[in-house]
Amino acid sequence: MSVRLNGGDALVETLIANGVDAAFTVPGESFLTTLEAMRQRRDKIGLVSVRHESGASFAADAHARLTGRPAVAMVSRGPGATNAAIGLHTARQDSVPMLMVMGQVKREVQGREAFQEIDAVSSFASMAKAVLQPADGHEVAAMTAKALAIATEGRPGPVVLVMPRDVGTDETDRPIPTNPARAAVAPDANDVAKLAALLERADRPLIIAGEAVLREGAQAQLAAFAERTGAAVLSAYRCQDVLDNLHPHYAGHLEINRLPHQVEAIAEADLVLALGTRLDGITTLEMGAGILPTIRCLAQVYPDAEVLARFDSEIAVRADVAPVLAALSERLTDKPGRGQGWVGPLHDAYMAASAPESFPAKGVVDLGQATAAAAEIAGDDAITVTDGGSFARWVHRFLRVRRPGTVLGPAAGAMGYAVPGANGAALARPGARVLTWAGDGGFMMTGQELATAVANRLKVTAIVCDNGAQGSILAGQLKNYGEGHDIGTIVPSPDFAALARAYGAPAWTVETTAAFAPALREALAVDGPALLHLKTDRRDIAPYDD
Repeated sequence: MSVRLNGGDALVETLIANGVDAAFTVPGESFLTTLEAMRQRRDKIGLVSVRHESGASFAADAHARLTGRPAVAMVSRGPGATNAAIGLHTARQDSVPMLMVMGQVKREVQGREAFQEIDAVSSFASMAKAVLQPADGHEVAAMTAKALAIATEGRPGPVVLVMPRDVGTDETDRPIPTNPARAAVAPDANDVAKLAALLERADRPLIIAGEAVLREGAQAQLAAFAERTGAAVLSAYRCQDVLDNLHPHYAGHLEINRLPHQVEAIAEADLVLALGTRLDGITTLEMGAGILPTIRCLAQVYPDAEVLARFDSEIAVRADVAPVLAALSERLTDKPGRGQGWVGPLHDAYMAASAPESFPAKGVVDLGQATAAAAEIAGDDAITVTDGGSFARWVHRFLRVRRPGTVLGPAAGAMGYAVPGANGAALARPGARVLTWAGDGGFMMTGQELATAVANRLKVTAIVCDNGAQGSILAGQLKNYGEGHDIGTIVPSPDFAALARAYGAPAWTVETTAAFAPALREALAVDGPALLHLKTDRRDIAPYDD
């Protein structure tokens, strides 16, 4: 005899059957049946109640990055869904699989501008891979499975599943579908042959490695490939863990600001291989002079044809990274020591630039020294999460990343990612210590999610870099208009340590570099969340001269 389920049951059972084990929500009355189903199945899927819908989508994004499986942000219609849109956009730009389940008004009143109704398709189509809505309870399971398949296939990304309130109460006896494992996107043999020929001819090959390397866990393959081809490796924006940063072929991270050796490397390379990166705006400096005109020969490997078509290249291979590297390894000639005269100076330049003394701070709290101290104290396996904001450039420059899956941050530059992202990371990696760096501006947007960390006893240490300003915008005002022309960018901060204590987390105020390490050691000893309030200088917006 078939089992009858309501729509909420069918949704949750399909999530479980397809390996989804985490959901984040601000509860809504339009999906009560789904909440009840999660209560009944909480041994199989965890539900975390957050304090703002952006916290749900950011946490789901971080969880999915570390597990490789979609996580769920479950939000109510209208205000709830639009609050969560920031995390949807972040997941889209970082190619992260996510399912946003959006409660909706009943079917019979849709299109009448019912209470809190929005048109999900027009609202989210540009941010999601798909927006789906089951017509009735019978379609829920199949459409949920379809949404998860779309989220993970090809270039992963977020999908919106709209659940009208009455569909949640509809009954169905349809079976629960299970998707096959994501199939790797295999390369065309002719494309591999052409790319191999380019690599064989190259004397100064340069790899820009991005998010697909991380998603596929191909860091070891990348290291072996770089050694075999004599290629230097630059990490795309916020992808610092594509390669052990102490590997002799690593040349640094492509941040908003460029170091001289990186500019020279891109210009001097006779082949630039964009490997698993969509060549996002920061990586390519599209808002500045741009790196693309300086590239002599560009080759691309990426699983999405639309992304490949955005840039003119000598060869564009539509495929996942791992099968391409495997195929190339069978074709390339093994030349031990190849490229040492090319990669050695680039790695030496990276090591010099990532030493904190290479750019001392003007104020009494030196974020470069703090970053290096945090890495030493927390260890190589700690997870570092950075928010959007200029303070992050200090962390990106001076953090030497050793392990894959240990750095997270939004390529979209979304402020507010840090604390909810850290929560998602801590739930994805139980027992891991998570350090999350935020500016005062970003923390004010979603810092209330520290209360979520307290409620769930998550090992999250928040480091708030407080200069009382919207730093990068202030820097732009001063650069373009001169001293005294700031407006809207000097923003007084609260006592963040007192705020953390009010949420239930112990906290320390740090006003000198010397005080940072002792405070961090005490914070890391806490079995749960803690916060450090770093009072930084507005003159130290970013560790670069330009």
